[in-house]
This record gives sequence, structure tokens and C-alpha cells, in this order.
Amino acid sequence: MTTRRHVLQFAIATAIVAGIAAPASAQGTIKIGELNSYKAQPAFLDPYKKGWELAVEEINAKGGVLGKKLEIISRDDGANPGEAVRVAEELITREGVDLITGTFLSHIGLAVTNFAGQKKVFFLAAEPLTDKITWQNGNPYTFRLRASTYMQVAMLMPDAVAAKKKRWALVYPNFEYGQSAAENFKAMLKKAQPDVEFVTEQAPPLGKVDAGAVAQAIDDAKPDAIFNVLFGADLAKFVREGTTRGTFKDRTVVSLLSGEPEYLDPLKEEAPVGWIVTGYPWSEIKTPEHKAFVDAYMKKYNDYPRLGSIVGYATIYSLAEGIKKAGSTDTDKLIAAFRGLKVPSPFGPFEYRASDHQATMGAYVGKIALKDGKGTMSDFKYVDGAEVLPSAEEVKKLRPAAP
Repeated sequence: MTTRRHVLQFAIATAIVAGIAAPASAQGTIKIGELNSYKAQPAFLDPYKKGWELAVEEINAKGGVLGKKLEIISRDDGANPGEAVRVAEELITREGVDLITGTFLSHIGLAVTNFAGQKKVFFLAAEPLTDKITWQNGNPYTFRLRASTYMQVAMLMPDAVAAKKKRWALVYPNFEYGQSAAENFKAMLKKAQPDVEFVTEQAPPLGKVDAGAVAQAIDDAKPDAIFNVLFGADLAKFVREGTTRGTFKDRTVVSLLSGEPEYLDPLKEEAPVGWIVTGYPWSEIKTPEHKAFVDAYMKKYNDYPRLGSIVGYATIYSLAEGIKKAGSTDTDKLIAAFRGLKVPSPFGPFEYRASDHQATMGAYVGKIALKDGKGTMSDFKYVDGAEVLPSAEEVKKLRPAAP
């Protein structure tokens, strides 16, 4: 009897140890670690979370991936690079996730990109826009979904050049994303229009814009046109102060992200009509794949999607397609699978380029208009990301450190 009891106890203990030691995906789930600045950037990231939750629900309802359910373990990164790296480390070591995804702010994305390269962990950067993630600081372990600052500036460039304005003012948040966007804009416009002048640059700290002083400084510089990169609460303050002071009157304004509902909606009837923007005119897009997404999203949340919803949704579908193609969550197999991976999305199919690990998912470009007392986009078109990315040969110069 004693011997049988000892054998049973040993068997139970062995099973427990095996359960602890076995990778998450071997136990019936594929664990994905997700980190983001939820508390700091709720306007974008609340819809983003709803987007990825919808994707997980849809995928799991169809049997998951490789016969396993997706499980997301999500953490807030505190909008701090050091905290983001600590959280990423915890997700890998304590939670036993198979891979990591997420991040919003560019400097956070860069910190996690570096972490992924050092720890040899697969990382899909969902939203951070700096070009360095896939170019200068790129590594074999990091891929990026969202159209970068270079791509979105390139999408706006035809309208900026067509405006034929000589004197430009720039305003951008003084961190990696804003600096990257401003540098790209100046370089591209100077190449297309050599006589252009940049008469003032206003670079307030993120989340701490003195909107009245910034609007006045721009007006005092007497530009013909303005390039804006502010977003969120900073954008709302700038629009209100600039409108009050007449800063935008009779001036062309080209603006990154300002057509996204999460930033346009809070302005309501104060939306700056006529600005040339990248954005997401969700109610006006009539393609079958987008309509299917909107119907499913509204059914689940009784709310309309924002751009963040699309990013969250496409992030999880990217991972699902990559794992399916790889037949595994093994890091090296995932990397190989993501190079040239094709993914369906509400914006239509896109792919992850082998040359720089950048997705070709595009963005909508148009003008801000008012409809029913609310900002929307008019005269818009979808620009495929593949149309504005440099060639594989050019990428070799931009991405010297990574294969």
C-alpha cells in the first residue's frame, strides 16, 4: 500500500513539474504578451484593446491557431522605456509568453525593439511610428505593423508640394515620433521644392504644450503653410488656440494623424476644416472587408471603431497568420514566416516585407470636413504602404545593422 501511494505521489509530482516546465503553447493555449501605455494614451489605446479583444474572440471561436486558443496577457508599460523593458522581461520569464507585441509611443517601441534583439524574442511593434524600429535600430526579431512616419509623410507629400508654398512652419511633440516626422517632412519637401524655407519650428514637450504661445509664435513667423504633428490633447489645445488667434487663416495646413477619430472627435464642430491629413474616415469606407469589421465591432461594443481598433485587430490577425504559417511559436520559425507574410485586414490585404520587416498596411489621406456637427474626412483616398516605401536596395543603406 505504501509503495503504491509513493508511486502515485511521484506521478502527481512529475505531472506538476512537467506542467510548469512545458511551454504555454504545449498546454492548449498560445500565450501572447502585450504591453502598452493604456493609462497615458487612452484615446487611442482603449479602442486598440477592443480591436485585439474582438480578433482574439473571432479566432478562438473558429478553433484558435494550430488547434490552440490564443491567450493575451496584457500589461501597462507606464509610458516609460525602463518600465516597458521590465514589463517585457516579466512577460517572458514570469508569464511564459511565446512572443511579445504592442507599444504605442516611439521611444517605448525602440526600447522594446532593443530588448527583443538582446533577448532573441519575437516582437511585433503594433503602433510606434518611428522609422528607426525597422531601419536604423532594426533587428531580426522585430517587425512593425503600422505605417511609419516616413510612409505617412510620403503619403502627404503630393499635396504639400501641390500647395506651392515657400515659407513653412513646423510644430511637433519633442520626442522620437515628432522629431522623426519633422525630419522626414523637411527632407522630402526640400528635395521636391529646393527653394522652400522653414521659418520656425515649435517643439513642445509631449503632453505639455503651451498652445497659445506656440500658435502665436507660428503666426509671428508669417508662414505660408504649417506642418503639424501634434496629436491627442496637445492637438485639441493647438487647434482651439490657433483658431482663436487666426493662425490657420489663409494658410495651408498639412497634418499627421489628425483625421483619426480618436483625435478628431473631441474637437466636434471645432474640427479644422480643410486641413490635409492622414486619418480614418470609418463611416465613409464601403469595402466589404471593412463593412464586415465595422458590423462585428459595433455588434460587440455598441460603438464605432477608431483607428486604434483597426491596429489592435490587425495586430492579432498578423500574429495568428504568422504562427499558422510557421506551424509553431518557435522564434526562428516565426521570423521566417513573417518575412513576406500576407495578412487580411479591414483595409484589405497587406504583407510584411522581408527587406525591413515593415508591413505595407496603408492609410487614408484626405481633408478634414464637418458632417452633422462632427469632424470627418472628405476627398479621401487609401494609399497602399507599398507605394511609399523605399526599395530593398535602398533599405540596405538604411538598415545596416540588421539582416
